Amino acid sequence: MGGFFGAVSNRDVTLDVFFGTDYHSHLGTRNAGMAVWGREKGCKRQIHSIANTPFRTRFEDDLASFSGTCGFGCISDTDPQPLMVRSHLGLYAITTVGIINNAEELIEKYFSDHGHQFMAMSSGKVNTTEMVAALINQGESLVDGIRNAQKLIDGSMTILLMTGPEEIIAARDTYGRLPVLVGKDAEGHCVSFESFAYQKLGYQNAYELGPGEIVRISAGGYETIAPAGEEMKICAFLWTYYGYPNSNYEGVNVEVMRYRNGEIMARDEIIRGDLPKVDYVAGMPDSGVPHAIGYANRSGKPFARPFVKYTPTWPRSFMPSSQDVRNQVAKMKQIPVPELIQGKKLLIVDDSIVRGTQLRETVDFLYESGAAEVHMRAACPPIMYSCKYLNFSREYSDSELLARKTIRQLEGEEGDQHIEEYADASTERGKCLLSTICRELGFDSLGYQSLKGLLEAIGIDPKRVCTYCWTGKE
Repeated sequence: MGGFFGAVSNRDVTLDVFFGTDYHSHLGTRNAGMAVWGREKGCKRQIHSIANTPFRTRFEDDLASFSGTCGFGCISDTDPQPLMVRSHLGLYAITTVGIINNAEELIEKYFSDHGHQFMAMSSGKVNTTEMVAALINQGESLVDGIRNAQKLIDGSMTILLMTGPEEIIAARDTYGRLPVLVGKDAEGHCVSFESFAYQKLGYQNAYELGPGEIVRISAGGYETIAPAGEEMKICAFLWTYYGYPNSNYEGVNVEVMRYRNGEIMARDEIIRGDLPKVDYVAGMPDSGVPHAIGYANRSGKPFARPFVKYTPTWPRSFMPSSQDVRNQVAKMKQIPVPELIQGKKLLIVDDSIVRGTQLRETVDFLYESGAAEVHMRAACPPIMYSCKYLNFSREYSDSELLARKTIRQLEGEEGDQHIEEYADASTERGKCLLSTICRELGFDSLGYQSLKGLLEAIGIDPKRVCTYCWTGKE
């Protein structure tokens, strides 16, 4: 995934950009960058790896060198950015959030002559943001170029451009899969992925871009320079997993949605008579907790925290190079509360189940700590397809996803013809999927939120929500 925060003002925006970007750290653990443009010194840019050090710590020493009235920062789970670009469209800084599935095809079609070249990264691939800039530079104007890039890209691309000390251009991806929000204060405006990031800095809500809309932002205001499209497909995982609890997307608060989602899961289980007899309902830290609170409230079962995440030294999931180290880190972060586990029947709610690797370790950990039963609930339907628009589950092939892997075990390739049936827990195939996963991962019972229930919890028009990872339908 990735996140961004930008500001343009009549005053220095360095600290706003620093803290605003830091508030997006939950959206990525690989790279981060800042660029600030001043009227006298021009544009200062810095990029760091945040694989093992948080954004704030990596950039604190750089703050003294930044000064300007316009700037933005980014958290990136893809390539190092922001970048500075000079072309016939002028000098600008650029940062992006998205995926290009057809990068090689674009290079071959548009940049294969002797007049074009890209700086290759160590992997040999082209930096995604550099590719976007090259596509933009084919246009007669920045707006024309942005439209051109988004039209040619197979995937999804949200773009921020800074053209000088007085202006940011923000472009939401074509189908609005990710949010872009504008805030304002007495001296300027900001643009952000997360609404709480600018509210904490004293900005007020001003505007939320529509799908594909392009807006010019200055200290004095904002204006639409390319209108929004009619069709939107905002990512449902923003509410289920990615989004921070304080944030709102399309007017729907993340934390409130998660409470409602848990309540709907429990409500439907009560109606079906599937609610297990347990001592406590608990959430998988951190994003599973509010779903579990909603489930506990509706089911009447007490909410508890039978294990907690140790955050002073492991505040988030860093990316050690060794998988063994990563697995050990996951184990070390979970600290049991024996008084709430030993001899207890527990129902654990997680935001989602992707591969199930760490989930199996959690179940083993609970049984080793003395749990009598462990029941598992996922706050969304079985994930059947790797995301082709954002980074969620993208690093895994379809065959690595727990649900798809289990289907292949049950029916081989023939099972791919019945994915919709497997996703429905009321069918024989759906029941078989649940029982097989329960047996292999050691649960006493397993339940997934239905797609209908999830969309009910979000509460906006289902046609405007992307559900590709569950349905495979665009």
